[in-house]
Amino acid sequence: MTQNQNPTKDLKFYSHKAIGIATFIGGPLAAGYLVRENYLSLNKPDEGKKSLFIGIISTIILFIGVFTIPESIIDKVPNQIFPLIYTGIIYLIVERIHGTMLNQHKVNGNEFYSKLKAAEIGFVSLLILLIGIFGYVYLSSGEAELEKYDADIAKFSKNETESLVFYDHLNTETSYLLLQELENYTIPTWKENIEIIKKANNIENLPSELVEQNEVLIKYSELRLKAFELFKKAINEDTAIYAQELEQLHRKIDEQLKKLN
Repeated sequence: MTQNQNPTKDLKFYSHKAIGIATFIGGPLAAGYLVRENYLSLNKPDEGKKSLFIGIISTIILFIGVFTIPESIIDKVPNQIFPLIYTGIIYLIVERIHGTMLNQHKVNGNEFYSKLKAAEIGFVSLLILLIGIFGYVYLSSGEAELEKYDADIAKFSKNETESLVFYDHLNTETSYLLLQELENYTIPTWKENIEIIKKANNIENLPSELVEQNEVLIKYSELRLKAFELFKKAINEDTAIYAQELEQLHRKIDEQLKKLN
């Protein structure tokens, strides 16, 4: 098969199902991020930026809408209705803009990112949304302590999002560059995140819900740090013997993320 017959042979995308899974877990924000990644694979960064922007705006509109609906009505609506609705809408949008390309990519037997990776991004998006909701609820009370907490968590979220790009680089960068990224950025970033949460715990009059959330975030951060340190060890030793241990760590990471749901 020639390059003209299979133009996406050397590219990698998130499938319809992967985007649907991430969207159901993490909302339009996750969808915007994954569609952006697909556009970047196609070397269309401008469209990628638009997709992420639309994902952010859609998330804001969604939650404004939910917050404005009376509680008496919300209580009668099954919890899964809203995720099913926006997941269905986004699935149709993805089908319209990338459906033909993704279907042909699959027919040609080309590679896709795993659904597990998409789900992880969904959980990260969910974490960001939960932090945003906590920030909105408590900042609206005008308490200075909660403003400090929100600033700390915003830094945590930024660090988290940027450091997880390492997973995208695993199959594209050399071992030397991966080690440089781990040593100079990724591992120090998660050490910083642990300190950020410890600092946040010292904020006076922190609500019990946030104290409990911090306990989960500390465990989550420690697991992330341990996983990245194990990646470093595996790359240094040029071995796959730590694959099972890494898989166990990622399962524990998912368990902590679910506690934040």
